[in-house]
Amino acid sequence: MQFTAKQISEFLDGTVEGDETVKVGELSKIEDGSTGSLCFLSNPKYESYLYTTQASVVIVANDFVPSQQVSCTLVKVKDPYSAFSILLEKYNEALNQNKTQAGIDQPCFIHPTAKIGKNVFIGAFCCIEENVEIGDNCRIFTQIYIGSGTKVGQDCTIYPGVKIYNRTQLGDRITIHSNAVIGSDGFGFAPQADGTYNKIAQIGNVVIEDDVEIGANTTIDRATMGSTFIRKGAKLDNLIQIAHNVDVGAHAVVAAQTGISGSTKLGENSVIGGQVGIAGHLNLGKGTQIGAQAGINFNTEENKQWHGSPAQPLKEWMRSTVIFKKLPEVDKRIRALEAKIAELTAIIDQISTLQEKNER
Repeated sequence: MQFTAKQISEFLDGTVEGDETVKVGELSKIEDGSTGSLCFLSNPKYESYLYTTQASVVIVANDFVPSQQVSCTLVKVKDPYSAFSILLEKYNEALNQNKTQAGIDQPCFIHPTAKIGKNVFIGAFCCIEENVEIGDNCRIFTQIYIGSGTKVGQDCTIYPGVKIYNRTQLGDRITIHSNAVIGSDGFGFAPQADGTYNKIAQIGNVVIEDDVEIGANTTIDRATMGSTFIRKGAKLDNLIQIAHNVDVGAHAVVAAQTGISGSTKLGENSVIGGQVGIAGHLNLGKGTQIGAQAGINFNTEENKQWHGSPAQPLKEWMRSTVIFKKLPEVDKRIRALEAKIAELTAIIDQISTLQEKNER
């Protein structure tokens, strides 16, 4: 299916600079653009590709002014990244429509007490336990386990290999990617006098609100008591560990390999970089931003940026980084000064000795 630049601009509420009749039929990265493809330019460091790309149409910002002549047609919009994401979503829907019909593939085990909504697809080798409820228009792919008492809302997509433990609560329009584990036991053990550990029963559950996306191989532990919460619109990357009784705020974004320890509350609209380690029983304020590989063991105020391990406020970390890079040169200068001081000290000692002799 092909669209003209004019049709695309109308769909995105943008304007056209160039040939509004040029047609595109595929999406691509700007550095890989070819005739008939549509790209976008959002990050300034990719601007050079705009002048060499073979793409037919490129989406840019309303205030973008090319520094060189361009051969492609430009569609100007308020936010190129968001506009292109909308097109990607529509393109993906077009590619996948009718690929997964409603119905239940066999073999599957579905407990007689389970309630399955309308227009639901369940792939082969799934196990759905007693009193599970699955809402309308869900896509449950192959080899998925859904434990007893779990409720899945409408329009959810659960990819192959996901394991969902008992009594988990999923809202609407949730996406869970392959091999994620939802509701596994929290890490709770009581040390004993003889040096052993007794396991503390984890009797809570996990509650995931609407419009959440959870990446592959991410683990979200059930609460010891009460619930572990992933609030509305949060986005979790692959390979993340969310411990028991954590509360991830609405629309928070957490990158891969991050670990959040038990009972910590992450404020809404927070942004957490990759490989961040967050200690337990903390309150991280709304809009907190944490750079990759940072270590957080303290509460944070709202809308603050933190970097480093142990983490520091952004400006302090930047100053520290500059100093750290200069440490070899500083060390060299200190050694030179120490040598000079030693030399001067020796001279002073000699003068003192001469003075003593003269006084005698």
